[in-house]
Amino acid sequence: MAELTRYFSHQRRVRLLVFGTLLALLLLAQVALQLNVIEAATGVFAGWGWLVANFAPIASAFPALGEISWQLAATVLIAIAATMVAAGVALLLALAGARTTSHWPLAQALIRPFASIMRNIPFVAWALVLLFSFKQTPFTGFLALLLMSVGYLTRAFMETLDEVGHGVIEALEATGAGYWAIICQGVLPAAAAPLVSWLLYMIENNIRDATLVGMLTGTGVGFLFDLYFKSFRYPAAGLVVCAIILVTIAIELSATKLRQVLNA
Repeated sequence: MAELTRYFSHQRRVRLLVFGTLLALLLLAQVALQLNVIEAATGVFAGWGWLVANFAPIASAFPALGEISWQLAATVLIAIAATMVAAGVALLLALAGARTTSHWPLAQALIRPFASIMRNIPFVAWALVLLFSFKQTPFTGFLALLLMSVGYLTRAFMETLDEVGHGVIEALEATGAGYWAIICQGVLPAAAAPLVSWLLYMIENNIRDATLVGMLTGTGVGFLFDLYFKSFRYPAAGLVVCAIILVTIAIELSATKLRQVLNA
């Protein structure tokens, strides 16, 4: 009983110490940055009020719906294309880097850090760097999404392939099957559901990110939003936001339904 009391007393002291440290950091940040929490809290409500009053899509914004739909469709297609190409590259890299499918220790040692580095470089950085080389074209946004997706999917695919049981591989090896026969007939069917799940997740993520990439590279629906916003056409900019939200929700629901079918 005494040990239990000491344990809970220790846990309480730890929680108080963590809470006190976080509170001290918050107060220090407010003093260093000269922040006023009360003004910030009241400013949030005022900001939302201005947003609703100015960005609500009204009748004057709907003539722009055709251009918005066209640019939104182009943005979605760029995001899907970048993800699919990245998935193909990532799958080959994952097969060469996963412990269950790779016969090359050097490839395993190189591909894992390569994937970690690639996925930790944000797509915003890729977009800004590529902008100087490829200018303001849809291809710039495509490359930015592609490079970030390759790193993310390579790491996710390797972890998925590492979880495939060795029994399937050993059984096919015992029959004399070659490397690609083992991969196509044993490994990929066993890992198909999680691989497709990662792919769908990346498509959802890239469709959301493609809007910001478009703002940086001057293409797609992101550029259209930036154009409307800077020209003070706030209702049209609000219509762009509503269209993006609706498309994102529709794609997310479709991806969730596909995951349920695959898991079933």
